[in-house]
Amino acid sequence: MPPHLQPPIPKPQNQNQNQKNKFYFFYGHRKPSQHRPTVRGGLFSNRQSISLHKPSPPHNPQPFNLHHWDPQHSPTTTTTETRNTNTGSGSGTTHTSLIRLSPIARYITDSFRKNQNHWGPSIVSDLNKLRRVTPDLVSEVLKSQPDPNLASKFFHWASKQKGFHHTFASYNAFAYCLNRSNRFRSADQLPELMISQNKPPTEKQFEILIRFHSDANRPLRVFYVYQKMKKFNVKPRVFLYNRIIDALMKNGYVDLALSVYDDFRNDGLVEESVTFMVLIKGLCKVGRIDEMLKVLSKMRENLCAPDVFAYTAMVRVLVEAGNLDGCLRVWEEMRRDKVEPDAMAYTTLVTALCKGGRVEKGYELFREMKEKRCLIDRAIYGSLVEAFVADGKVGFACGLLKDLVDSGYRADLGIYNSIIEGLCGVKRVDKAYKVFQVTVQEGLEPEFVTVNPILVLYAEMRRMDEFCKLLTQMEKLGFCVIDNLSKFFAFVVGKEERTMMAVEVFENLKKRGYCSVSIYNILMGALHKKGEFEKVISLFDEVKESNFEPDSLTYSIAIECFVEIGDIEKACLCNNKIMEMSLVPSVAAYCALAKGLCKTGDIDAAMMLVRDCLANVTSGPMEFKYTLSVVHACKSGGAEKVIEVLNEMMQQGCPPDEIIYSAIISGMCKYGTIEEARKVFSNLRDRKLLTEANMIVYDEMLIEHMKKKTADLVVSGLKFFGLESKLKAKGTSSFLV
Repeated sequence: MPPHLQPPIPKPQNQNQNQKNKFYFFYGHRKPSQHRPTVRGGLFSNRQSISLHKPSPPHNPQPFNLHHWDPQHSPTTTTTETRNTNTGSGSGTTHTSLIRLSPIARYITDSFRKNQNHWGPSIVSDLNKLRRVTPDLVSEVLKSQPDPNLASKFFHWASKQKGFHHTFASYNAFAYCLNRSNRFRSADQLPELMISQNKPPTEKQFEILIRFHSDANRPLRVFYVYQKMKKFNVKPRVFLYNRIIDALMKNGYVDLALSVYDDFRNDGLVEESVTFMVLIKGLCKVGRIDEMLKVLSKMRENLCAPDVFAYTAMVRVLVEAGNLDGCLRVWEEMRRDKVEPDAMAYTTLVTALCKGGRVEKGYELFREMKEKRCLIDRAIYGSLVEAFVADGKVGFACGLLKDLVDSGYRADLGIYNSIIEGLCGVKRVDKAYKVFQVTVQEGLEPEFVTVNPILVLYAEMRRMDEFCKLLTQMEKLGFCVIDNLSKFFAFVVGKEERTMMAVEVFENLKKRGYCSVSIYNILMGALHKKGEFEKVISLFDEVKESNFEPDSLTYSIAIECFVEIGDIEKACLCNNKIMEMSLVPSVAAYCALAKGLCKTGDIDAAMMLVRDCLANVTSGPMEFKYTLSVVHACKSGGAEKVIEVLNEMMQQGCPPDEIIYSAIISGMCKYGTIEEARKVFSNLRDRKLLTEANMIVYDEMLIEHMKKKTADLVVSGLKFFGLESKLKAKGTSSFLV
């Protein structure tokens, strides 16, 4: 027989012999995993290919068999996922995440979703169909379960299986599930649960809880878990100690962090560089520099001196806390350790010193950088220029600008703005204008902040030709000149002594066509604040006669001025004009007009204005709110309730004024008596809140208002009974009027 030929395989005598001699690659049940489902015997596998078009299920349901359950094409899964897709609100576990689960885990989650995540007999029945639920399977299901209540019930159901014991993995998965749903307090009780189930927690379980609280910025919870570790006699490692101390230090609980550090030392652990840096940065943040230096000294003795990155981190923390003295002390310690600062360290400290008003020290460090040939960032130049301009040393700022250009940098718009502002501050407007021209030539697109100092100085020097020339150039550069002029006048009238100068500039610009309602409003408001009421009214008449349409702010300022000069009628006309425009007056206009009406005895109109203000304004004046409270208290008919409201009002820091006194008169004339109103006024007089002269005035107003109300009631009664015509026939028509 040729050697390359093999003898034929003999046929088996019976079926048992055939099964015994048949070759298999795998025989038996393979342990399932997340990526490898269970395979049952066969030459390669007995898994059948699934048709994309499944036949409709028979009418008679067959008994459930887990071997025949298909995780890829479960009808319940398909129906649930289709419903979640259509509604756009999934139940938490998406189809993509389900694909990553093992088939048994997918079967369990499918049962949860089929029962709408409500634990009940149907879920228990589905779970009982399984031969056994392993701890690894429990952890796999919990990792994909978003509902903490269902996860908790499933976790406790699994523990009731015969011979079942949870592993650390299942406990950890349960902790993750609880934390995902913000049930961190329940997660903190897992160590007690583990003890009750004879599974003492290790450091890993506490580390998970501490990491949860640290990432969520819950420092007191971190300390709570640490205390629980001590209770269970679990000692943290150095890494976990560092995390606990860092969480406490970052949130300002320095004393608690230092107490944890004392426990660290008592446990005989040795500090790492991270331990020292966490302590140092935390102490720097709260400004405890002396204690920080002690820790720094201990770091030198026990470990090593900090490097430049550590020192830069210290400086940055102190800069954020605004502790410049601490920054300089850390800088001296760095020099003591002979650590050469890099460009980042210099930039951090120089910028902080310039912003903190210590430009001389910052400039000294800048020169030190130049000597060491460090790379100097443009931000350092910008900080120094701005600080020198603020300090009035414009020459140094210009020298730095020249040095910046000579070093090959191109100055940004912020540096040019600072230089222009500094030159205008020393009345060098021509040089400032040249710098402005440089910004235009370099294509930096100057802003209003760039030209505003030049405009202000031109206005102060009454150089209106150059002023208008600059406005023309601004128009060519694309500026909205009218809007920028409004900003200019708002800036100028910010100082009361420059108000009249602003009016003069406006009179000149008005002839050249630079005018708007917003500018009128700015000047009217400034003149009203200055007490120039006649000039305000003159501008108001001027804007009405011009082609511009006054807005609500224009009329509101006019209302205040008309009230001040005693012309209540014109103030009311302005208010009516605002109402016709479907706009709302300002709160100041409401208050001024209401007080003016109260002084003239038009109490009903004032009360109506108060109600209108509270109906249209988001946050009305406090006296208006208490006005309605006083009127409501008058419904009791007695003075006691009104006095209680007045006491509460004064406790809130709102003393009674004309509107409150008028509210007392209005409420008592409508709901009470003159005697009760007089009791309220007497109480205010006894407390020296109302003078004797004013009490006499308000008493007369009370009598007049009561007469008016009584007359109104009489006229209403005559009209109701039809006696008006008879009285007119007898010549008493004047009474009805």
